[in-house]
Amino acid sequence: MINVFLDDLRPCPKGYKYAQTADECIKLITDNKVNALSLDHDLGFGKPSGYEVVKYMVQNRTYPKKIVIHSANPFGRFRMVELLTKHKPRNVDLIVRPEPLFFNFRL
Repeated sequence: MINVFLDDLRPCPKGYKYAQTADECIKLITDNKVNALSLDHDLGFGKPSGYEVVKYMVQNRTYPKKIVIHSANPFGRFRMVELLTKHKPRNVDLIVRPEPLFFNFRL
């Protein structure tokens, strides 16, 4: 079993496979058994979001044991949580833990 972290900006935590796009994340979900999945919503301007991953899970009825929504985007976070709450099995843990973005600017 693997853990997957979807984000285009934040560093990947230790013990997680890193996906920077919705397509990369969906491939990891499709090809592996996933224990924990941590999702960001915004993945770059004009690119599919973490919501697309949630829709994929719902349409294919494939869920990890634990889903963490770490997006700082309140609207995107709400959409993902709402869809998962309606469709995920009861034994899947859903955790909402927004993480702020920190940028290292050099002047």
